[in-house]
Amino acid sequence: MYQQGQNGLMHTWRQGWRSRNLGAWLLAACMMGFYVDLYWFDHLEPVARTLGLPNRWFLYGALYCVGMIGGAIRTLRRHGNSRYNRVRIGVNVGVQVLLAFTLPWVMQAFTGHDFYFSYLWPLKYDLLLPDTLWNLPLYLAIYGLLASLVLAPVLAFFFGKRWYCSWVCGCGGLANTFGDPWRHLTSKSTRSWRFEKAAIYTVLGLVIFMTAVVGLKGLVGNDHPQFAAFAGGTKQVYGFLVGAVLSGVLGTGLYPLLGPRVWCRNFCPMAALLGLVQKLGRFRIAVKDDMCISCGNCSAYCEMGIDVRSYAQSNQSFTRAACVGCGMCAHVCPRGVLKLENRWNAQGDKARQHIVTLDL
Repeated sequence: MYQQGQNGLMHTWRQGWRSRNLGAWLLAACMMGFYVDLYWFDHLEPVARTLGLPNRWFLYGALYCVGMIGGAIRTLRRHGNSRYNRVRIGVNVGVQVLLAFTLPWVMQAFTGHDFYFSYLWPLKYDLLLPDTLWNLPLYLAIYGLLASLVLAPVLAFFFGKRWYCSWVCGCGGLANTFGDPWRHLTSKSTRSWRFEKAAIYTVLGLVIFMTAVVGLKGLVGNDHPQFAAFAGGTKQVYGFLVGAVLSGVLGTGLYPLLGPRVWCRNFCPMAALLGLVQKLGRFRIAVKDDMCISCGNCSAYCEMGIDVRSYAQSNQSFTRAACVGCGMCAHVCPRGVLKLENRWNAQGDKARQHIVTLDL
């Protein structure tokens, strides 16, 4: 069964840095160490100032751009024969360079404040908090509210969560580019799927709770000091555990060991919210009947841990809340069995039906 799980990977597992050998562990340790230093120490501040950047977060943004551009070049050399991949990766890099780095830098230089247009609530967990909204210009506050609560779910309903998770989001963009060499490491086991569902909806519940508590604190002010302290502590705990440890230190640091979508798959509240909308909407992966040859390419290349082959073998088109619509399953299929579609689906596409899988 272990060998069957590697179908379609060719020489991938013979490259040590992509197969969890010592080099991969060392790389993961270095990446996690970088994030620890970024979040909780000031060692990068002098480097940022030397380069003419306002602070270490802009230095991080610059490094993020470099990582994405380098990863995009590698990814397109391997998979650029697909127009979908070319456009998607191009949008990833463009959004990061323009909206997540250049525009905030210009805004900081001219106004003293920056704003990241590509990050929305609940991924940007403090965007809808009263202190944040009150300190933003009115047009940015309105944008944050409408984009997070209206635009994002509506687009996910019609086009699937891929419009954000695989095209716009910086976390997804880094996974699509810099993280692409490790996409085969994502576990496809039923056990990991159970953990994913438990973890990601727990985080979604936590961010909704935190937003409600801090929002209520903003309404009642400091008239209830105990409640104000509880709200402040809730925000700090969420920021530390989810905003730093899970999204950065582990979410990115574990790329070489667990694949590039550890954060997106297991902990991102934005992915959870849009995934629920996707289950109700028009997006699906269509399967052509009786054409699957069970090569395993689709499952092996799925960075979200979906056992796509089980659906193809069962002639079942499907919609999974986890799917980010990267299109790699369809791209690597040698027989063109799979296709990403936006259409009104039969309800049968919305649930996993009587498909036998092995818990690898």
